Amino acid sequence: MSDKKFTTLVSTCVPLPIENIDTDQIIPARFLKATTREGFGENLFRDWRYDSQGKEKPDFVLNDGQHQGEILVAGKNFGCGSSREHAAWAIRDHGFRVVISSFFADIFKNNALNNFLLPVQVSEYFLEKIWVQVKADAQVKITVNLESQTVSLPDGSSDGFDINTYKKACLLHGYDDIDYLLSMKEKIRDFEDQDKSGYLSTGKMATAN
Repeated sequence: MSDKKFTTLVSTCVPLPIENIDTDQIIPARFLKATTREGFGENLFRDWRYDSQGKEKPDFVLNDGQHQGEILVAGKNFGCGSSREHAAWAIRDHGFRVVISSFFADIFKNNALNNFLLPVQVSEYFLEKIWVQVKADAQVKITVNLESQTVSLPDGSSDGFDINTYKKACLLHGYDDIDYLLSMKEKIRDFEDQDKSGYLSTGKMATAN
């Protein structure tokens, strides 16, 4: 997976103003046989994108030719339903780096962060503002700044979003959990050396303040 590191993204978006999009709609269960993360993007929203003959439905937003970009903007309660991590895999593999909604299912949100996909939860008012501007101009660019935890529109309006401090640090540096531990190895080694030094000089194990 490329582009693990995330700081600021400026992109057009794909609007999907549908509420309660569940993980089976994101990636149907019949496509969950693979165990690697690659290739799921082609079946993202499979039953909405293609007809029973496997032909693209021209009126679906991923097929209409007007809307493209690395940001998916979806309706309230995105990612509900089963806990399948494949939903995050499919969205990321398709090329999205951010999903904006006014509410995310908790398990989906965690799966997204673990797969370098940033879930940005905004107010319903700001989400509606995005719909209006994108409907007026499909080329509107949205700015997502992870450091300041803000999402902004060209008219100067913006909204903040919350993110777990640890996951924010991982995204800013492009770290998965193992990478993060490896990045701390010098501090861990220093602590161990201090610990051993304290034991040798006092006969007691040093304690961290």
